[in-house]
Amino acid sequence: MRSLRFSRRRAAQHPRIPHGFRVYAVGDIHGRADLLDQLLKAIDADFIRAPVSQTVEVFLGDYVDRGSSSKQVLDLLIERARTHRTVFLKGNHEALLSDFISNPSTLGDWQRLGGLETLMSYGLTTQINSRTQAELAEVFAGALPLSHQKFLQNLKTSFTCGDYFFVHAGVRPGVALQKQREEDLLWIRHEFLHCEDNFGKIVVHGHTPVPQPDIRSNRINIDTGAYATGRLTCLILEADKMRIV
Repeated sequence: MRSLRFSRRRAAQHPRIPHGFRVYAVGDIHGRADLLDQLLKAIDADFIRAPVSQTVEVFLGDYVDRGSSSKQVLDLLIERARTHRTVFLKGNHEALLSDFISNPSTLGDWQRLGGLETLMSYGLTTQINSRTQAELAEVFAGALPLSHQKFLQNLKTSFTCGDYFFVHAGVRPGVALQKQREEDLLWIRHEFLHCEDNFGKIVVHGHTPVPQPDIRSNRINIDTGAYATGRLTCLILEADKMRIV
């Protein structure tokens, strides 16, 4: 675990989390249930080591695709929500999954981004090549447990705590945080990543894999490419300090 600070420019502004509160923000999981299980245990150990009156665990989206255990990831998250305060944000891969069910012709786009691994995690391995797109979408919809359907339906697009704004991909520069479009919150990349403007709050996001957490004066990227690198990152925010698990 590492303790981190903003640059001198940002430190003078002291972005904060409300007193007595701790945020655990988790980056893109992408079907790595093994890494998620390890990280949840690390979060529990951190809380036992340093208790605080209130905590919230914020998951930044992209739970499915690419890795081999998307179904198991959702099982873990749903179970976690029964005993911990959690916020689950929507990623572009959850949007792709839902789009496939309602519009099966999007299978090709989803497949290129790891959708077949998700279908296989739900036991549809033999149906992938033996069904039409419409048939496969219907079978997949039937294979989704009701708890998974509700989970996907209830995902949020953003979450605010103190001086931080949590979202999957980023925000559109020049647009107020409360007026952002869902498409940008889930998909934006270059316009956001190359912007050095103050967004009004520090934006904590994933979506674009980086070798290590990227901490800037206006944003923090914690997508460390878990499905490929084996590194799933958690950012811990408390008062005016931050740590990385």
